[in-house]
Amino acid sequence: MDKDRVKGNADDVAGRVKRQVGEWTGDTEAQAEGAAQQVKGKMENAWGKVKDAVRDAADEAKRKDAEKQDRDIHPRDHKDRDVA
Repeated sequence: MDKDRVKGNADDVAGRVKRQVGEWTGDTEAQAEGAAQQVKGKMENAWGKVKDAVRDAADEAKRKDAEKQDRDIHPRDHKDRDVA
């Protein structure tokens, strides 16, 4: 899990708490700050998800490339295997 996702989740939760406390106390400034912090947290979390997806795709591409190179180097070892 990317560090941006962790930070984003923390900001989201802190923002929710701040917004809720502002609602209970009637503090509209705290409500607005909390809502802004929630949005920031959601954006950080989304950015972290994108980074995780890119990293996962790159890892998968490397794995497939390594398998292909292994088949190219040792074709007899793979002739009876199902290759998708």
